[in-house]
Amino acid sequence: MTARSAKAATPRPVRRPSTARKPRGGRTPGGLRGLHTRLKRAWDRPLTAYYLILGGSLLITVLGLVMVYSASQIKALQSGLAPTYFFRKQLLAAVLGGGLLLAASRMKVRLHRGLAYPLLAVSVFLMCLVQIPGIGVAVNGNQNWISLGGPFQMQPSEFAKLALVLWGADLLARKQDKRLLVQWKHLLVPLIPVAFLLLGLIMLGGDMGTAIILTAILFGLLWLAGAPTRLFVGVLGAATLIGALLIKTSANRMSRLACIGATDPGPGDQCWQAVHGIYALASGGFFGSGLGASMEKWGELPEPHTDFIFAITGEELGLAGTLSVLALFAALGYAGIRVAGRTEDPFVRYAAGGVTTWITAQAVINIGAVLGLLPIAGVPLPLFSYGGSALLPTMFAIGLLIAFARDEPAARAALAMRQPVFGRRQAGVRWKTMRRRVKKRPSGER
Repeated sequence: MTARSAKAATPRPVRRPSTARKPRGGRTPGGLRGLHTRLKRAWDRPLTAYYLILGGSLLITVLGLVMVYSASQIKALQSGLAPTYFFRKQLLAAVLGGGLLLAASRMKVRLHRGLAYPLLAVSVFLMCLVQIPGIGVAVNGNQNWISLGGPFQMQPSEFAKLALVLWGADLLARKQDKRLLVQWKHLLVPLIPVAFLLLGLIMLGGDMGTAIILTAILFGLLWLAGAPTRLFVGVLGAATLIGALLIKTSANRMSRLACIGATDPGPGDQCWQAVHGIYALASGGFFGSGLGASMEKWGELPEPHTDFIFAITGEELGLAGTLSVLALFAALGYAGIRVAGRTEDPFVRYAAGGVTTWITAQAVINIGAVLGLLPIAGVPLPLFSYGGSALLPTMFAIGLLIAFARDEPAARAALAMRQPVFGRRQAGVRWKTMRRRVKKRPSGER
């Protein structure tokens, strides 16, 4: 036997399969890499924005109701009212706002566009009525309210935010369809004049905080429309000069500007509210003093249930509570940006971007004022602070975002697959109570 034949006759050792499992095609690796992959897949799902908007807005509203109840009890008792007075009014506004949210989320896009001009006309008319003596009502030095009889009042400037978003989105979408936005005159007119009309009517009542938010919405619409940088610089420069002039000519606004970062109430206690807002946040610690156990709401902090409710939240729920609120607003903002970025409809893009700019800018201005980083502008925290006039249009705007998120083709298909079919029999499928689905067997098969 030759060496070659002997080598061929020698049996080869059999390799045993490795016991280590390899990840299959549909599985993700473990560890941090696997967690990152799973989170990325979850973010990329078609219904992510829909659930973030719906869940985030509802959580903010419910937590806001709880904090309004806690922060307003002492204020109500000091005014000779029932402890639940402000809470009951806010709960009624939340129920009405929930109806508006549901209606807006079920409306078609063309119906939203149809509301743009009527809502703008009604908002301008109501803001003109505010300036008529005997009809307009002044609150805290700002005449921006209309009495509806009894304890109910309405602030038309809150509805002007929604009107500017819808009307501006419809205007820019129509001009984009006709390829007119490449010309400056079509980009600025009539958007800038109408926005300045709304700003002028608001400033007649002295409400600079709402005017700042309206300006932010205008900048957001121009940014989404692709306005050049030099145009932004010009408009921003003009707005800065006008704002500086308005602040310089008002002693109240100058005192608010001087209270940025203040740690002492100052002469005449002009920074009393700003300083006690910081005291409330500092005394909360990591987990707070407990729900209802705030000390600053006992007459020390003005407006504890409206502009400075975030400070009471920090005192009673601590850093954990405030970070939770910030996380909910961040999720809401991310979802709005995602809806605006994924749509092919220009109106949906402008409207979703305008609503996201509105809610995000208002939250930043309110929280920045409570933290002492920005001047006190007198704007409520969206969906959270007390105030039905602010809550109703905001919840309608949230309904817009939900409708836009549902209208994406992938989201629409995913929702259609999740809806059960009742009263109808699908082909080849038989439904039995409390049992899993059973396919029909062909006739004659046992």
